[in-house]
Amino acid sequence: MTVLQVTEQAKLIADNIETVILGKRQVIEYTLVSLLCGGHVLLEDVPGVGKTMLAKSIAISLGGSYKRLQFTPDLLPSDITGVSIYNQQSAEFAFMQGPVFANVVLADEINRASPKTQAALLECMEERQVTVDGQTRHMPEPFFVLATQNPIEFEGTYPLPESQLDRFMIRQSLGYPAREQEREVVVQQSTTSPLEKLKPVTNGPEFIAMQQAIKEVHVSEAALDYILNVVEATRSHRDLYLGASPRGSISLYRTAQALAALTGEEFVLPDHVKRLAPYVLGHRVIVRPEARIGGATAEDVIQDILDHVPVDVA
Repeated sequence: MTVLQVTEQAKLIADNIETVILGKRQVIEYTLVSLLCGGHVLLEDVPGVGKTMLAKSIAISLGGSYKRLQFTPDLLPSDITGVSIYNQQSAEFAFMQGPVFANVVLADEINRASPKTQAALLECMEERQVTVDGQTRHMPEPFFVLATQNPIEFEGTYPLPESQLDRFMIRQSLGYPAREQEREVVVQQSTTSPLEKLKPVTNGPEFIAMQQAIKEVHVSEAALDYILNVVEATRSHRDLYLGASPRGSISLYRTAQALAALTGEEFVLPDHVKRLAPYVLGHRVIVRPEARIGGATAEDVIQDILDHVPVDVA
């Protein structure tokens, strides 16, 4: 598959999802960027803005399976990965797959589960496999985790550790719809769910081919140096206590390739890096307490870095 074919197919997928998630083209495209890179997305937003609808519409558009995990304080790791159950008839243990064995997994309110349960997702997200009772089982391909958390309510929650946050390629939010889009949503859902009319526009093997094709998007030495300079600047910025790790550099490199393909380019431009940096690096850095008191956010600091790191056009 060529980069041009990826561009055309990605547009079909995005257009299909946008019939359900109205007026949120950038969120849809950045979610697709992560999915094309084999990464995962963390959505931080208030309830009722369409996070579940987004996950379902992605699964339907890809013609893949969908599972939803409602994270609660009493959720156990085995509730995610699955468990071996003794079969009296065969006198053997049979493995019952957990809901994580799906193409698209919605981890709803992930910060409401205990750290032990949150950690059960680590191997699944990073290594695409689950090890239960000493036996390793691989996840289906493509495999995508869309996790959500409410940034307002913190009572009864367990903040995601840095190791878990680092597993998410992109962190973003949907936000409230514009008035006209909200009017259309209300009218649209007054009779039936728009998901009932949604049809697949691709399939698993074709999407895997798209994932392979974006690796061919050219990244020049100048573009790579720019990515490394931006990430390195997070490690020395006065307002940051912790900068981005090499995984941040890798993620920014791969997402820039995917965004270039989505925009019809066969090579990465500095603009692709600038557009993605706040969403790829924002959750991988820690703002100093004194800067946070002054109102600075991780995204503000990343933008300040982008404003000051020069672009080598040579």
